[in-house]
Amino acid sequence: MFLIEQHCLSIRQACSVLKLSSSTYYYQPRMKSDNEIIDRLRELADENYRWGFWMMYDSLRNEGKTWNHKRVYRVYTEMKLGLRSKRKKRIPKRVSEPLLQPLEPNLHWSMDFMMDNLSDGKKFRTLNVIDDFNREALAIVPSKSITANRVILELEQLIEWRGKPEKIRVDNGPEFIAEALQNWTKSNNIELKFIQPGKPAQNGFIERFNRTYRSEILSMHLFQLLDEVQKKTNNWIVKYNNKRPHRSLNRMSPRAFLLKYGKLNEQELREFPTFQQDNNSNKQKKLYF
Repeated sequence: MFLIEQHCLSIRQACSVLKLSSSTYYYQPRMKSDNEIIDRLRELADENYRWGFWMMYDSLRNEGKTWNHKRVYRVYTEMKLGLRSKRKKRIPKRVSEPLLQPLEPNLHWSMDFMMDNLSDGKKFRTLNVIDDFNREALAIVPSKSITANRVILELEQLIEWRGKPEKIRVDNGPEFIAEALQNWTKSNNIELKFIQPGKPAQNGFIERFNRTYRSEILSMHLFQLLDEVQKKTNNWIVKYNNKRPHRSLNRMSPRAFLLKYGKLNEQELREFPTFQQDNNSNKQKKLYF
């Protein structure tokens, strides 16, 4: 164009000076349509949110598409598929609340999981439930697998025996945030209070209980069977609830604290489900106190 405009040469003369074919000057590349690639990439992105470029490209190759990977990548970047927004977090924002001791028993419970190993290396978990009023151990359920439905079953049995609390404080474990458990608590008018992620101190009552249970049972014994775990645990719960002093309870046991501050007389105390003990507890699969 410089020779043509500045020196008034014809196109043929300019091409001759530059030793180019005149057809080169008139050449216009024929751009292939990318519509088919765009449509297919959009379908793959909608169907497979977590797929990146190479997963999509390999899928296209498996479908028999012969598009060059450079061409597909150009279209991929033009569509900004590599900058897709992050999916919404499953855990909503949690509001911090002070950890307060309730004024009466059976109003607020705390619930948490623990994990340990049997002697053969197989892992097992325990579902622990306590009453926040007097740190009373309500249930410890060891099992190799505890799903949200299993948690619901254990709570139903516990409520049938002891009565329904107003609130249960939990962390953000998958069993606790499961839709099944949330629907169950709503239908039973129980508030499921979640602590903030990464803030175990907000569930301090059960966390302190877990430390005691681990140091006095799990870390002291090498178990071969889950039945052994349950038997040792049942015996320990009786001692913990009735005899073991607790520093946060003015060095009283949960039973003594309940008797002094739970607004219960001796007759009511004997009828209160907490301290109804079964002489055959060691033969049971699970025992509540």
